[in-house]
Amino acid sequence: MRPDDWYCTQDLSGFLSHAGGFLRSRPDLHTVALTVTETLRTGGLRAYGDEAPVFGVLEVGGQVRAAYFRTPPFRLNVTPLTPDEAESLAGHLAALGHSVPGVVAARETAEAFAAAWRRLAGGRATVSQRQRLYRLGNLTMPQPLPAGRARVAGEEDREELVRWYDEFVAAVGDHAARDAAAWADSRISYGGVTFWEGEDGTPLSMAGVTPVVAGQVRVAPVYTPAQLRGRGYAGAVTAQVSRAVLGSGVREVLLFTNLANQTSNGLYQRIGYRAVADFTAYDFRGTRGFPGRA
Repeated sequence: MRPDDWYCTQDLSGFLSHAGGFLRSRPDLHTVALTVTETLRTGGLRAYGDEAPVFGVLEVGGQVRAAYFRTPPFRLNVTPLTPDEAESLAGHLAALGHSVPGVVAARETAEAFAAAWRRLAGGRATVSQRQRLYRLGNLTMPQPLPAGRARVAGEEDREELVRWYDEFVAAVGDHAARDAAAWADSRISYGGVTFWEGEDGTPLSMAGVTPVVAGQVRVAPVYTPAQLRGRGYAGAVTAQVSRAVLGSGVREVLLFTNLANQTSNGLYQRIGYRAVADFTAYDFRGTRGFPGRA
C-alpha cells in the first residue's frame, strides 16, 4: 500500500461521485461521512466553518477501499482501514503538508493511524473520547413514561434550541461542529429535533435526528439540562423519536454514546439499541509540520 494510492480533493461533487457508492455500502460504519457530506451538499461548503473541507479516497485496482474527510479545524474522520492502509494515509497527508489535529475512526483504525502519525510527526496522541455506535433492534418503550408528551420543535423554539445546543456541547466537553444558530435553523427546517415537554408545555429534554441519507438516520444529540436528569425524560424522548423514524419507513436507526457514560449506554440498550462498533477520538499535540506540496 502506497501513499500515492490515495488522492485528495476539495471538490465535494467529485468526491461523492467517486466514493458515494462505497460510503453507501456500509451506512452504519459510514454514518458520519454520509451525514456530514449531505450537510455540506445542501448547506454549502462553509456549513462547518470558514475553511474549505477536504476529502480523500483510497483506490486500489479500480476499487474504492476507504475514504476520509476533514472540516477544519476539526479532527480527521476516516472509514475503517487496515494497519497498512493507515500507514499509507499518514504518509499521504504528510506528503501534502496537511495539519492533522486529531482523528476519529473505528477503534483499531484510530489506533493504527495515531501510531503512524506519531512516527511521522512526533508529538503526543491523547484519547479524547471512546464511543460506541449502536443500531436499533426491537424498540422497547420505557415503562412507565414520565408525565408529559413528545413534540417536534418549531420556529418558536429557536432560542431554546440555540441555548440547549451550546449547553450540550459544553456538557460533552468538545468543540461545536456547527454554529448553534445555524444548527437550530437547519434542524427546524426538517423537523429534526423533538422535545419531551411537561404537561404545562415546558421543554424538559430533546433528541435530534439527522436527515435520511442512504437509508440511515442517526439520533443526535440527546440532551437534558442537568437539573432535570434522572427522571426518565431522555429515555422517553429518544424512544419517541426512534419510533417516529421507524414509522417513516427508515430501518437503519443509529446513535453514538460516550463509553464513559454508563447511564446513557444502559438506557439505550434497554430501549433496544445494540452495539455495532467502538470508535476512538484522538487529539494530537506537539506534532511538527510538513512542507508538503499542496
